[in-house]
Amino acid sequence: MNEQPTVVGINRTQDGSIAVLKGRSLAYSVQKERFSRRKHHWGRLGDLPKHYLPHLPQLSGPIDLVVEGFSSDSELENLDAYRSELAENLDVGRTALVSHHLSHLYSAFYPSPFDRAAGLVIDAQGSRVADFTESVPLPPATTGDRLEVSSFYRCERGRVECIAKQLWHGDWREPVGLGCFYSLLTRRLWPTGEGNEGKVMGLAPFGDPDADGLPELEVRGYEVFIPDAWLRHLEQADRYRYFIDGSGSFTDCANLAAAGQRAFENALLQLVAWLSEQTGEENLVFAGGTALNCTANGRIIRESPFRRVFIPPSPHDGGTALGCAIYGLVDLLGEPCEFRWENDFLGPEPDPAQVEAAVKHLPDGLAVQRPDDLVAAMVDLLAAGRTVGLCQGRSESGPRALGNRSIIADPRVPEMRDYINFEVKGREWFRPLAPLVLADQAERIFDVDRPAPFMQYAAEVRPEYRAQLPGITHIDNSARLQTVEPVNTPFLHQLLSAWQDRTGSPVLINTSLNGPGDPLVETPDQAIDTLHRTGLHALVMPPYLITKTDEPPVPGRSWSPPMPTY
Repeated sequence: MNEQPTVVGINRTQDGSIAVLKGRSLAYSVQKERFSRRKHHWGRLGDLPKHYLPHLPQLSGPIDLVVEGFSSDSELENLDAYRSELAENLDVGRTALVSHHLSHLYSAFYPSPFDRAAGLVIDAQGSRVADFTESVPLPPATTGDRLEVSSFYRCERGRVECIAKQLWHGDWREPVGLGCFYSLLTRRLWPTGEGNEGKVMGLAPFGDPDADGLPELEVRGYEVFIPDAWLRHLEQADRYRYFIDGSGSFTDCANLAAAGQRAFENALLQLVAWLSEQTGEENLVFAGGTALNCTANGRIIRESPFRRVFIPPSPHDGGTALGCAIYGLVDLLGEPCEFRWENDFLGPEPDPAQVEAAVKHLPDGLAVQRPDDLVAAMVDLLAAGRTVGLCQGRSESGPRALGNRSIIADPRVPEMRDYINFEVKGREWFRPLAPLVLADQAERIFDVDRPAPFMQYAAEVRPEYRAQLPGITHIDNSARLQTVEPVNTPFLHQLLSAWQDRTGSPVLINTSLNGPGDPLVETPDQAIDTLHRTGLHALVMPPYLITKTDEPPVPGRSWSPPMPTY
């Protein structure tokens, strides 16, 4: 083994991804979708030579260990072909496997600030019992085809102990667990496509959770069961077609989302309380796809017995590649993990030559400038009601734009949210937009008592600021904020400070830099393409500012939103 080992983790399931650890602390991680341009793209054979090797030079040279993570889909059957692909494309010393929930746990605990913590992993389904790579207390008659749906841990550095798992037989006619429940709820409202859970969360505040008299979920210790009343209700396909073909009722859909979100939150809080009682720990780490539910996360922070909570910026399957690599470093190579998730800018190193080439070959209708003061130029545009893309540095590894692949705008403009949703992102009108806020001003504007650098929980906008900040205040008066400090996000901090000097407000809109149906942009060419084919007004790629010669309408001035039909 090298003195500074190189460990590669590869997620072969949903949200296919790769991670590279160079030594004990330098990490790279990126999702396949950023290169393939297909959201939530699953891991498949061919990913390594086609998508990863061309963008990650860290994969060249000797690699001490590759750890692969699979879930319950059929890809594990292709293990021999995957191993052949590794041997053909990499200089690999050894290979290993890690089961799904354990990779989630390692992505959350070891990069957290905690030396000890309770660990919680919840998703729709993970690995089969037969494929577990951890010791788990299971009943003697448990069969190998059962699937993990939630896992509970006691963690300290150098030792991770699974204390319980809820298992499922995999038959969707008899689903169990919180992840399965939210998946069923989401698929009833949006039957096609993946990754629509965030839409349900955004829709829920528009509904009445009591309208249909649906019960709470049944929680027995660490297990969650879905009452028959819910299963029967979710069979009403014709009633919930509003987002499919416009038939049915928006109100019915919103009421369903509201009831489901509340049931999910209340059951999750019971699981968290059980875990606290079992472990006696003060700290909690939480991962799995359900950890992207910011509204529920806010309630964990406010209401659970845990004093501190860490949710990684990539708690979903895309983050398991890093969990695979950390598992390999710690458990298989016996090295300490010194990487801490202080920021989420883990994408490939930026190539200045790519930026130069991109601005030299702009499509017709775009013009490039190189301002002496880029921050001031950006503030001028924002103050004039323009939407500005920001593409800089290493990309975010997770699904949330945190300032390196972002769209920035003025939250004081009432029409701004609708403009971005309709004219830039091409998505539903009810989807909220997130705020950036200077960290030392966050408590004044929002009901928060801790940093939120990863946009992972929702907090209430204080009453006196709701009317002033309509672009980021959701219908329930909440916002999914990102606090900004100079250490990890210096350009954002300069921008917000200049914005506050100009306007008196320390808050800006931040949403992901992508067009309709697209994943986050990765490259300068993708960023320019998004500017060119959407209603975005400008793009900043330091040191350049790119604008349109034929400018789109300006929200609140020459543009007004269409009336929603519901």
